[in-house]
Amino acid sequence: MAVMNIANLSFAAGPEGLLPAVASLEEKLGAKFKDGGFHPRFGTRNHVLPLTHSQYLEVVEVLEHPAADKAPFGQAVRARTAMGGGWMAWVMEVDDLRPFEERLGREAVHGSRQFPDGRRLEWEQIGVRGLLNDPQLPYFIRWMSEPDVRPSALGQGSVELRKIEIAGSRHRVDAWLGFELGDTFDGVEFEFTAPNGQPGIDAVTFETPNGLVRL
Repeated sequence: MAVMNIANLSFAAGPEGLLPAVASLEEKLGAKFKDGGFHPRFGTRNHVLPLTHSQYLEVVEVLEHPAADKAPFGQAVRARTAMGGGWMAWVMEVDDLRPFEERLGREAVHGSRQFPDGRRLEWEQIGVRGLLNDPQLPYFIRWMSEPDVRPSALGQGSVELRKIEIAGSRHRVDAWLGFELGDTFDGVEFEFTAPNGQPGIDAVTFETPNGLVRL
């Protein structure tokens, strides 16, 4: 089985746009985001908050760009924004995407993020189509760039990811991952509840300089 860790959480900005969403989260979490740049292939851009344990939180918005209409990730962001914004995805980092390519019957997609200072972060990802159809499911990434440009190079933040609450089926997620997630994975607690409407991330709890914060 591929080595797997929780990489990040994605929060889609609402119709008000990226910066107001970032400002609201900064106030609640007591920590500052950094401009992460834009994703040329996906037609999106983000701001990033480094968390503990080399994880991060991104706030992402879709741009008026042709790529956003073609790329599943851009479509996912646009759809979540149209619903008012909020939690969009949780993401697993793996060292080998081939088992997922074989299981899903398609190849991983190349992704990149252009930083404001001109540097470029590159990775491969797969599973965003699954997220579009069933938002409780994570997608998977494998970093291609050297460690000095990966999100972990931003340093350890003051905010820790503690718990993810998912409206959905634990068995469905286990089948998608290829193993039993358990009540705790990678130091993060998982709780599943029956969906009242569309499945997906219901809430996330962080340990912050302001204490425990549930969003």
